[in-house]
Amino acid sequence: MSRPSVLANATIKGALVLAGLAFATNAQAACSRAMLQKLDNAYVKAQAGGKASLLPLAKGASYSENDRVMDIAKGVLAGPLKVDFTRGLYDTTQCIAFTELVAATDPHPYVILTRMQATSTGKISGIESVVTDAGDWVFDAGKYLAVTRTQNWSEIPANKRDTRAVIQAAADAYLDNWGDPSLPVPHGTPCSRLEGGMFTGARNPGANTCDMGAFPEKLKVTNRRYVIDEVLGAVVVFHNFPWIDAGLPKDPGTQSGQMFRVEGGKNHYIHEVTVCTTPKCGRGK
Repeated sequence: MSRPSVLANATIKGALVLAGLAFATNAQAACSRAMLQKLDNAYVKAQAGGKASLLPLAKGASYSENDRVMDIAKGVLAGPLKVDFTRGLYDTTQCIAFTELVAATDPHPYVILTRMQATSTGKISGIESVVTDAGDWVFDAGKYLAVTRTQNWSEIPANKRDTRAVIQAAADAYLDNWGDPSLPVPHGTPCSRLEGGMFTGARNPGANTCDMGAFPEKLKVTNRRYVIDEVLGAVVVFHNFPWIDAGLPKDPGTQSGQMFRVEGGKNHYIHEVTVCTTPKCGRGK
């Protein structure tokens, strides 16, 4: 996967903002899980076959990878991948389908998070992906696969589901804590983080191992875009991760995606994938 330069990364921000506005503007009122699941399945099939033409794209649909607006035929969808695992989330309020995709045994391993904005007619008006591979933050697709496929992200009984506001608040508290470590974060017990190929739950499976601790600097996490699935108690936040990529200015940082499984208002699983413009973000990990 090609890595954009600092100049290129800055140059594309304007185009990405325009694409993001189109993504938001095209949001529809509540749509069905069945429709969003169909788009999720179509995306997985298209990525496995390397055929973007299999996607039901609306006219003028936008496509971006790692903060770069680009031709969909020239991105990761241009070639087939051996897909080992996928997980779909469905935001029926915003009409967004989300796919977590792991291609660990492909000759070129990837972990990809993709959000797709749907129209009321079941077309895709916008696709945004965080595409990570070798050289990205603590990347290890094999370890990521081994952990995520064993976790329980099943449907939560209707009488025990959290509201959208509660689910989002749990994720926001985690990210807000990066800027102010004194802010409380509602982690459950157990709670574990899967960060690239690093899994905190291996140390003590029954404990809360999600606490981050203080960063060397206080970080303001910006450009947050959400996918919320109340049925699965899940939220995905696409955002800019400041400071971590030594090849970029501290702010706004690099592209990242965080997934949270929230039960009873508390985080139980957290997944993170983060893009690096320089190998391992220049942090020597």
